[in-house]
Amino acid sequence: MDIALIIAFILLGAIVGSFLNVCIDRLPLGKSIVSPPSYCDACQRRLAPVDLIPVISYLWLRRRCRSCGALIPSRVFWIEVGTGALFGFLYWYYMVHPTTPETVQLVITIFYSCIFIIILGIDLEHQLILNRIVYPTAIVALVLDISLHQPELLISAPPAFLSLPDVAARTVTGITGGATGFVLLLIPVLIFQGGMGWGDIKMAGLIGLIVGFPVVFVAVIGAIIVGGLVGGFLLLFKIRGRKDAIPFGPYLSLATIVAMLFGNDILNWYLGLFP
Repeated sequence: MDIALIIAFILLGAIVGSFLNVCIDRLPLGKSIVSPPSYCDACQRRLAPVDLIPVISYLWLRRRCRSCGALIPSRVFWIEVGTGALFGFLYWYYMVHPTTPETVQLVITIFYSCIFIIILGIDLEHQLILNRIVYPTAIVALVLDISLHQPELLISAPPAFLSLPDVAARTVTGITGGATGFVLLLIPVLIFQGGMGWGDIKMAGLIGLIVGFPVVFVAVIGAIIVGGLVGGFLLLFKIRGRKDAIPFGPYLSLATIVAMLFGNDILNWYLGLFP
């Protein structure tokens, strides 16, 4: 039964990934994500149902539009595959792995993961982190911090926060995390006058609202470390030049998904290095 449901979630994730691709294509252009139906950007032909089967259509069509032969971006394939794999893993992590299934946390993590996948795709292609995504998600995060019991948010919270009533503790942890994330990226931008934009800074604030304090350090500093290593690799092997923009949003997105799942464990491991 668990295997069947994991497979079902993988398939669901691939379908959702197809919709996330629509969001990535249309949101930066200010287009509706609801209408018109999916079409080829090159020839404007409306896609048939056979063209819209997640993962399978991309492989069957050999990466090309069935009508005009234009190349379909590889991003379409990887978003569908990645989202499917992530959904399957999240179902296992929250519903099979723990002693008590955590349905609410599964839904919350899926929602946030979808948001960060959209941000990842848009920033990779357009070097943009859209306010129309960050601001509404920040409002949702604050509402969830206030209204829902989320024990993961408080596992590593400071004792002073834990002494507060549950709702106040969650709210303070989220807001403190948001402010910390914002400042963590604001400082290097002010010092070095570049390298990251205000979109990255606002996104770091959003991340803090979601994962709380002090797990926000895991997400933001983890993204900085991995982004720096990858950026150094790209420069070393001349894949990118010093003046080429390297989007930071994808690293923040991936680091946040990791922090939502393993942030407390990573933080405890790190603190355990300094007895």
